[in-house]
Formats: sequence, structure tokens, C-alpha cells
Amino acid sequence: MTTDPTTSHFQPPAPQIRLVLSAVFLVYLAQMTLNPIIAPLSREVGLAEWQVGVTISSAALMLVTTSQLWGRRSQSWGRKPVLVAALGLGVAMTAAFALVSWLGMTGVVTGVVLFALFVILRGIGFGVAIAAIPPTAQAYIADVTTDETSRVKGMAGVGAVQGVAMIGGSIVGGLLAAFGLLTPLVVVPAMLAAGLVLVAARLRPEPRTTLIERPRSVRPTDSRVWPFLLAGFGVFTALGFIQVITGFIIQDRLGLDASTAGVLTGAAMLAAGAGTVLAQAVIVPRSGWSPATLLRAGGGVAVAGFLLLIPDIGPVALFASLGIIGLGIGLAMPGYTAGPSLLVDRDEQGGLAGLSAANMGLTFIIAPTASTALYGIWPPLPVIVGTAIMAAVTVFVLTHSRFRHLPAAPVEAPPATPTEHQHEPEPNDDHGGRMNSTDPTTDHGDRADASRWVGDEVQQLAEDNSRGSLRD
Repeated sequence: MTTDPTTSHFQPPAPQIRLVLSAVFLVYLAQMTLNPIIAPLSREVGLAEWQVGVTISSAALMLVTTSQLWGRRSQSWGRKPVLVAALGLGVAMTAAFALVSWLGMTGVVTGVVLFALFVILRGIGFGVAIAAIPPTAQAYIADVTTDETSRVKGMAGVGAVQGVAMIGGSIVGGLLAAFGLLTPLVVVPAMLAAGLVLVAARLRPEPRTTLIERPRSVRPTDSRVWPFLLAGFGVFTALGFIQVITGFIIQDRLGLDASTAGVLTGAAMLAAGAGTVLAQAVIVPRSGWSPATLLRAGGGVAVAGFLLLIPDIGPVALFASLGIIGLGIGLAMPGYTAGPSLLVDRDEQGGLAGLSAANMGLTFIIAPTASTALYGIWPPLPVIVGTAIMAAVTVFVLTHSRFRHLPAAPVEAPPATPTEHQHEPEPNDDHGGRMNSTDPTTDHGDRADASRWVGDEVQQLAEDNSRGSLRD
């Protein structure tokens, strides 16, 4: 007896989406736990500001060079193998980084050798690991949503758990830094190990019927997506200009020692994370705004935050400016990720998600090194440059025609006939080959119902996590 695959292929996505978003949360929680202590740690071990910038930029370079590969592999291998590999690598790299940091703090390893190890472990190794997470999650959201509203909600859910992780990591990193800079370094590998166990034990592999043998890549110059890439590049470049130097701003403007600076830098990142979560867990799901509207509103709000950060007018304005910037970035991010995903086919979603992540990573190759160098010349200078970039992005999304002509639903490839599914793909077949005779995207009724359900699920998950982090 045979079963009609068009009525049996769909599996309710809730267990998968919650676990995928949990993996995103744990990875970014680990990253954000490290961030508050990077600036004071660098000074503790004798590294210059520009060396911190190079370390962060090398991680971003790995994001640029490997994100598209990870995104396509998540569609051809499945999400579980990609996440297990990434989390395993992350555990190894952060454990080794903790050891090297301890050797640096005790004076056993110094100078060029210490700098090289920072770049290899925290930069290259951890960068490759974290590069797998955003495209895997975004490609999965795109795969189980079919309309603009649920797509925007889903992408906002990914951003919201990142924002919750920013809050949680800022709290955890800041509090742990009070017990010494080494403490957060030891905790981070344990966080990633917990994520590895969770994914390995509970995330079920996708049926082979849902995998794509040869996912297509997406070119940065593709007319469907380049305006979004350019806008996103500007947004994340502006953010990168202040993200790395926040610890230096806190320490220098408030005249703090290294440990206290670590605690208050965590508090500053908490303010930014709270703004992001407010945007993505509350405003975006309830507003119903289109991707273009989100980009415009987010850009305008972020410009206001940058302007407030330029003058040194006290700690209240400093923390408020970071919260406003976080709110603006939180509004813009779902527009950046959801907008182009509405314009490409299913077998391009992994490549697009990787390209979007790589584009973001490219900004963090340039911005940290440039901002730390500019900070050494005059501390307000990188903030002024970031303000100008964000203002330019806002003008661009207000005036470019692409942001006025978005479809109400994503482009779907037409259902293939049985004969199309039965033939083997030709070597030069641009669309790649499905790994079985059934394309699950052809059952649009099931996927439309799933889309609405997934949108509600990710919104509820983000709100639950937000309440938990704020309560903690």
C-alpha cells in the first residue's frame, strides 16, 4: 500500500523550530558573555586596542567566507549535522581560548604569540563555528513560512532570541566578571557544550524528502537582493563602529578599573539588548510592518541613538543611547533578512541566508579595526562616522525603488510534474536536484497553515525567553 506524499510529508515544525532557536540562543549567549570582558581582558594581557580589532575582524572574515557554504549545507545535509559540527567546533575553540587567556594573564604567553593565538582561537576558529548558526536558522524559517507576515515574524524570532541572548550574556558576563576575568571564559565552553548535547540528543534529522541535493547560490549583484544587502551592510557597519569600542568608552568616560569596566560594559550591552528584544519580540510581531517599513523606521531610530552617544554628557545618556540604538537595529534586522527572502526560490534560501550573514560579517572585518584605530585618534570620531553611515542608510531605504515594490508573498517555484521529479538532474542544471520524488513545497495549504503557526510559535518563544532573561 502506498501513501500519497502530498498529504503525509508535512511534520509539525514546533519541536524543530524551538530547538533551532534554542541553538541560536545558546551560541549567542556564549558570544555575548565573552563580549563585555574582551576590552578589559586585552588590557590585562597587554594587547593593544587595534589587536582586539584584528581579532574580531578575523572572526568576521570567517563569517564572510563560510556562511554561504554553511547555509547551502544546511539544506543538503540537514540542520542537525550542521549545528552539531558548529557547536562541537565552538566548544573546542572557546575552551582553548580560556586556557590561552589564563596563560596570558599569568605571563606565560605574551606578545606576538599571545596575539596570534587570540586570532586563531577567538577569531578564526570561533568565527567558523558561529558562521553556521544564522544561515541555518534563517533558511529553516524561510523553508516553513510562505507569506510575508509569518516570514517577518519568523525572522524577527531569530533576531529576538539573539537579543535575549544579548541581555542574558550581558548579565552573565558582567556578573561573572566581578569574580575575575577568567570566570566567564571558563563558563562559555560549558554553555556551548550544553547546546551541543541538546541538539545531538533532541533535534530530529529532517526526512530526506525535504532536503535539496544541490542548493543554488545567490550572487551579491542579483537585482532582487543587492539593495537589501547594501542597506544591511550600512546598518551593521554603523553598529560595528560602536560595538567593539563600547568597553573602551565605558572605561574611559567613567574612569573605571578593568573589572568594574567589565561589569558596566555588560550593563551597557544589557541596555542595547533590551532595545532589540523590545523591537523584535513586541513591536515587529504586533505592528505588521513590511520589511521596507521596518528598515526605514529602524534606521531613523538608530540615527537618534547615535547622535545621543556622540557627546560625553554622563552615564544616563550613554546607556540610553545604546538602548535606542538597540531598538533601531532590532527594527531594521527583520526587514533586512525577511525582505530578500520573499524574492527568491526555496532552493536559493540557504544560499541567501548565508549571503546575508556573510554581508553582516563583512562589516565586522572593516568596522572593528577602523573604529579602534579612529578611537585612538579621537574617542568621539568612530561614533560620528557610525552616525553618518546610519543616516545614509536611512536616506537610501526611503528613496530606492526596490523598497517600494515588494511582493506580498514569496516567489515559489511552480509545482513540478511527476516526470520532472523522476529524472536525474543534469550536471549543469542550475536549479539543482531534489533528493527524492516529492517536493514538500508543492503542498501550499499545509505550508500556509504551518507558516501562520510558526509565526505565532516563534513570537511566543521570544516573549517567553525575554520575560525569563529580564526576570533573571
